[in-house]
Amino acid sequence: MAQTDEQRCIPPELPEMLKKFARTAILAQPQDLLQFGVDYFEALCRGESPPVREQSEQVSLCNWAELTPELLKTLHSRVASRLIICADELAQMWKALNLPTDLFNSVMNVGRFTEEIEWLKFLALASSALGVTITKTLKIVCEVLCDHDGGPPRIPFSMFQVLYTYIAKVDREISASHVSQMLSYIEQEVIGPDGIITVNDFTQNPRVWLE
Repeated sequence: MAQTDEQRCIPPELPEMLKKFARTAILAQPQDLLQFGVDYFEALCRGESPPVREQSEQVSLCNWAELTPELLKTLHSRVASRLIICADELAQMWKALNLPTDLFNSVMNVGRFTEEIEWLKFLALASSALGVTITKTLKIVCEVLCDHDGGPPRIPFSMFQVLYTYIAKVDREISASHVSQMLSYIEQEVIGPDGIITVNDFTQNPRVWLE
């Protein structure tokens, strides 16, 4: 008997798998999306990390440093707590760390940044190239922004609100109502009177689901 639409079910891992691929493809900006998809899923089948840029570019970019949370933290320290930074100046800082120019351009395109860049938004999008999921991305951002020693990384909740709202908006897969619900719950039930949120508050609390 032929299988009806009602009998078919979506594999539970499929939505998240496709979402991760879409984010990676947006950052990579491949000329041949189909071939990029082949390379991406073949890497997953081999148990390897998927490519973050086109396969044809990997050889020519082999001398570039790979983006890491540590390099993002170095970049953040060079921005020196400024909220707005000139695109040309940030590009020079990026180049001085030997980071891939194509990744910088991809972040600029995704964020639609022009001459003046809101640093926290740029940092969030750059972190998404490492974090893939929103929760992991926010964890990396907190680690970069945190200037406290000891204990889990933490930032002001007001900053977390801005970052989460922005990343979710760029992601386009999360409703504004869900974001509002999660932020309201965290503010009322999770964070203390100091107004600080820690990484554990949104990664280890089963009632906090940011995706």
